[in-house]
Amino acid sequence: MTAALDQALAQIRPDVRAAHAYVVQPSAGLLKLDAMENPYRLPPALQQALGARLGALALNRYPAERTAELARALARHAGVGEGCGVTLGNGSDELIALLTLAVARPGASVLAPVPGFVMYEALARQQRLDFVGVPLRAEDFELDEPAMLAAIEKHQPALIYLAYPNNPTATLWDPTVIERIARAAPGLVVMDEAYQPFASADSLALMARQKNVLVMRTMSKFGLAGVRIGYLLGAAELVEQVEKLRPPYNISVLNAEAALFALEHAEVYAAQAAELRQQRGRLFAALQAMPGVTPWPSQGNMILARVQDAAATFAALKSRGVLIKNVSAMHPLLANCVRITVGTPDENTRLLAELPSCL
Repeated sequence: MTAALDQALAQIRPDVRAAHAYVVQPSAGLLKLDAMENPYRLPPALQQALGARLGALALNRYPAERTAELARALARHAGVGEGCGVTLGNGSDELIALLTLAVARPGASVLAPVPGFVMYEALARQQRLDFVGVPLRAEDFELDEPAMLAAIEKHQPALIYLAYPNNPTATLWDPTVIERIARAAPGLVVMDEAYQPFASADSLALMARQKNVLVMRTMSKFGLAGVRIGYLLGAAELVEQVEKLRPPYNISVLNAEAALFALEHAEVYAAQAAELRQQRGRLFAALQAMPGVTPWPSQGNMILARVQDAAATFAALKSRGVLIKNVSAMHPLLANCVRITVGTPDENTRLLAELPSCL
């Protein structure tokens, strides 16, 4: 039996065996401020209406027309024209995987600023592509334009990711720099707008001007993290190539219907986002006033802050029932940094009460 298992394991690629799985922190019984989720649930009346609607679905059938209806509804919600291409993913992660697969040729590379979303690199390496990480400016986490342009010239990346705002820094980068990068790019430029509900700007106008630019969004930060709906917008000719790689039934009938229901009640989620933006300002001001804490301005629903000892602060808060994210090991620029999700007013009050004794 051991020999058979060893033989089977030997068929797995060595780089896969050496890799580590993405770990989700256990959060049962904790105040969960680690994953940039919308902390608000639907009001009870809408919960009941959604439950009745989901209960009436034909679960014995494969997903069909409703998936296409959802894609067009999301395009309308984004405010793009009927001629814009749109495709759906099981969250943004699947779209990143499909984009990476679409450009996976020998010698191709993927480029992104770092620190950034870890899945850009992870999924590029799964396809055996070179990943080029260009460090952000240390003082303000802005794009290093000369370094980005030099890396593009040297590596000629097939795919560039620019998170707008960025994770974990919550930075909304200079749009003029982004446009110069997009013009210099020899391939696709994907603007990852996962945190768009909390940001003061977006990339849709750039996408219209610069045809190699695609915009990727998710309903996770909208308030449906458990539903797993990501969507990609852009020139129809480009999006069509990604659509060819999409599994035919990647969006379940339950997920599609829940997403359509949410779009019909978009004003509820817009009000939640407005409340979270207000709470972000409150949380940022309180963190600024704390000795030993340096927060950075945020355009997302999280705040990056440097403390004296990130590991100790994380552990002390967790022992008090508050879970944040220790990002200090992600990149040297994030030394002793933690990332805090913006919660409800009561959740933020509790965090602010516990944090000073944990620094």
